[in-house]
Amino acid sequence: MAAVWQQVLAVDARYNAYRTPTFPQFRTQYIRRRSQLLRENAKAGHPPALRRQYLRLRGQLLGQRYGPLSEPGSARAYSNSIVRSSRTTLDRMEDFEDDPRALGARGHRRSVSRGSYQLQAQMNRAVYEDRPPGSVVPTSAAEASRAMAGDTSLSENYAFAGMYHVFDQHVDEAVPRVRFANDDRHRLACCSLDGSISLCQLVPAPPTVLRVLRGHTRGVSDFAWSLSNDILVSTSLDATMRIWASDDGRCIREIPDPDGAELLCCTFQPVNNNLTVVGNAKHNVHVMNISTGKKVKGGSSKLTGRVLALSFDAPGRLLWAGDDRGSVFSFLFDMATGKLTKAKRLVVHEGSPVTSISARSWVSREARDPSLLINTCLNKLLLYRVVDNEGTLQLKRSFPIEQSSHPVRSIFCPLMSFRQGACVVTGSEDMCVHFFDVERAAKAAVNKLQGHSAPVLDVSFNCDESLLASSDASGMVIVWRREQK
Repeated sequence: MAAVWQQVLAVDARYNAYRTPTFPQFRTQYIRRRSQLLRENAKAGHPPALRRQYLRLRGQLLGQRYGPLSEPGSARAYSNSIVRSSRTTLDRMEDFEDDPRALGARGHRRSVSRGSYQLQAQMNRAVYEDRPPGSVVPTSAAEASRAMAGDTSLSENYAFAGMYHVFDQHVDEAVPRVRFANDDRHRLACCSLDGSISLCQLVPAPPTVLRVLRGHTRGVSDFAWSLSNDILVSTSLDATMRIWASDDGRCIREIPDPDGAELLCCTFQPVNNNLTVVGNAKHNVHVMNISTGKKVKGGSSKLTGRVLALSFDAPGRLLWAGDDRGSVFSFLFDMATGKLTKAKRLVVHEGSPVTSISARSWVSREARDPSLLINTCLNKLLLYRVVDNEGTLQLKRSFPIEQSSHPVRSIFCPLMSFRQGACVVTGSEDMCVHFFDVERAAKAAVNKLQGHSAPVLDVSFNCDESLLASSDASGMVIVWRREQK
């Protein structure tokens, strides 16, 4: 069942169309502010009964103020039909409540319920097929997402006005990774093969580099923000991972790779940020406890090649890892112990490195299955459907890009899940940023941003999609501003 605060936001969003009909910008700002306040209240630990009472009273008050909704009982229907999506802005509002049934007894492996991915897809299809043509997917998060993203078309949503700012502090060394902070519009970080990480602030103007994190003796290959953005974890070719405090740039801990190998990628466990998964050049994946600096017992596994990409599903129970031999492995992740159990292997293309993996629970109302977005050195961006609870993959379609040798990455757009159509963004060796509609049968290209002078390696949206950052092999980071409608 969805978190109560997420249901409250859904009710607010359902009534949002009735607020200030002539001032759509106010409605958008209102729903974003409500989202922020509800996330903050979700951390207060109010009793579940009090939360449900607030939800009921909120619905009654809005009904008295604006009148009944156009569909009787729709608030209840929208609340109960919620299907969890990926780690978007909406998902952050979920207040995780301790549930021993979800975690399982300590020391006992409890994997994803058998058939859960098939069941999720069936639920998604069922709620969709009951709707009239052209309507929004009937979930409580759909109205909130639509209110935050706007009612414009997909092409209009991804029209950009130009460059907002250019960061060049890492010029002459590639910037393989750029990431906005979670649920943040104006905080950005990027890592460089010069061995440093930059933390940047885009507002107030002019955008500035707040601090540069130094300590790695060789290039930084990857980094990740924690869920609360208070720490960053980075991996380096110097065979260490480092834990950084984002507020003052302190290095909290340096952890050597258990194999003494170059570390190439990392990701936080989405539910338990005390655990981080890293991949190294000796073909190994390790689950690391960043509090102790130790490898988790049973949390290691070997791939067929150098581990270049990692991605969890939203609940954190499935992990995918890609290597430089062209294989993608899925692992069952034990939530109680951190143990990894190898499940499936897919050979995307023998000998073609897999450089990026992004997981999404629900791509769009047309694509109602859990999906995986994969970059590999085949001059293609690949979209796979997750078939079952063990992470089996089935190719849905591919998109043409230029990628034959560089570690290019791609992302799902954060607010696209409930909009007409669905968009993904990728870098490319043609020095452009490409946007594709995954549901458009022909002419899937939505937009192309030109401005880089080297292959584009990574892209990142901020939480409301108003800004997009891209980094390239020459060390330049460009922040693009979306057109305001």
